[in-house]
Amino acid sequence: MATEEGGYKLVTDNREARHQYEILETYECGIVLTGTEVKAARAGKVNLRDGFARIKDGEVFLINAHISPHTTAGPYFNHDPRRTRKLLLHDREIRKLVGQVEQKGLTLVPLKMYFKRGWAKVLIGLAKGKKLHDKRHDLRERQDRRDMERAMKQR
Repeated sequence: MATEEGGYKLVTDNREARHQYEILETYECGIVLTGTEVKAARAGKVNLRDGFARIKDGEVFLINAHISPHTTAGPYFNHDPRRTRKLLLHDREIRKLVGQVEQKGLTLVPLKMYFKRGWAKVLIGLAKGKKLHDKRHDLRERQDRRDMERAMKQR
């Protein structure tokens, strides 16, 4: 699952988030992981689909993201797959996010997890939920774009 792209090793990509939400801004942040979580992430055993981020007491936490237990570690050393994990951001970025989330009612969703220079990183997006008609409009635009590209190739 993990691939090398532009200087970083992609672990997982949350494509459903871009379908469900309109992404307004993105932030790269570090993530606090245990040893078995790092090993499982390097093996690509991460699912961000149901995850979201929440700000509590001036800190940002990734909630409900699933990192499978490492296969070769014993049950005592392994981690809880859905535990809450701390995300590492600068204070000014957290203050900005607090204002956006509380005042405008926006959501923080994880978009990607990757390794950059050996450090685990998560790309979170400040997102606004899409309505059903917005999703249909996006699908229609994508299909029209594909049809135009096919027509241009056939010439």
